[in-house]
Amino acid sequence: MFDSPLSASAYDVLGVDATVDDEELRRSYRLRLRQTHPDTGGDAAVFIQVQRAWELVGTPEARAAYDRGHGFGSTAAPEYAPDAPSWRPPGRPVDTRPRARSHGQPGGWRRERYLELIREWAGRGVTVENPYDPALVRSAPVAVRRLLADALAEEETARTVADLGIGYTVWHDVAAGGRGDGPDVKLDHIVLGPSGLYGILSEDFGGPVRVRRGDLIGDGVADPPIAGLLARIRTVARAAGVRFGGAIVVLPDEDLQQPIEELGKVRGLPVAVVSRSALSGVLRRGVAGSRSIGGNEVFDVRTRLQQTVRFV
Repeated sequence: MFDSPLSASAYDVLGVDATVDDEELRRSYRLRLRQTHPDTGGDAAVFIQVQRAWELVGTPEARAAYDRGHGFGSTAAPEYAPDAPSWRPPGRPVDTRPRARSHGQPGGWRRERYLELIREWAGRGVTVENPYDPALVRSAPVAVRRLLADALAEEETARTVADLGIGYTVWHDVAAGGRGDGPDVKLDHIVLGPSGLYGILSEDFGGPVRVRRGDLIGDGVADPPIAGLLARIRTVARAAGVRFGGAIVVLPDEDLQQPIEELGKVRGLPVAVVSRSALSGVLRRGVAGSRSIGGNEVFDVRTRLQQTVRFV
């Protein structure tokens, strides 16, 4: 929580400025607890956020560590390191286990667009030494921060899928529009494995979301995400002559009330909304109602996609 470029900071959740003293911080925490408690008409999701915020800044030691890592102190540490090409945090030992066949660059287009816009926003003639500095990211416009948040979300999904093993093939940043559409009209991921063929949307809306009438709603949700995902899946399916078994939306764990919510068929295709930590299990066993494939069909589907997939 609070690690997303779109998330409110712990201080925002507690309703104080980052410079307040410890006593004022404690008073605000107690007030926010009373205001958000479900027994007094408050929102349960916000109540949990308030408690989590206090865990992060409630002691001098925790607060100092939080400030350093999130750009509130004088020695801000990079929070959003550009490690996408390696798909592992810096310093982690190289994993030599067989990995999924992967094509394309997860989050690549949005990373590039973010870097372009953050420098443009900072102003001409201004040198941006670290475009991922948390203080800089936090101060950028929402549209710019959303690009970075989505890129990070796509990279997290790519890490998960890569660990599924050699029985899976995945394509990232797949073009899913017509000739007049821009690079943002894309499928974040296509995953082919024993449990079926899935189109996946990796998202981060910066806060809690819920399902209503077959799609997602929440403060950070604009266009219907599931409707857009299904439309892009249909575009790729027609071009490649393949049948998708299901659609999956992947969100940060803390933004969902439950780790897996299967919606049944939406516009003819089984849909599931899952947390990041639950994605691996869902892809191994499949979404309820989806069609598993195997044998020669896997080879045929992989070949068709390889011949038709275009990357943004």
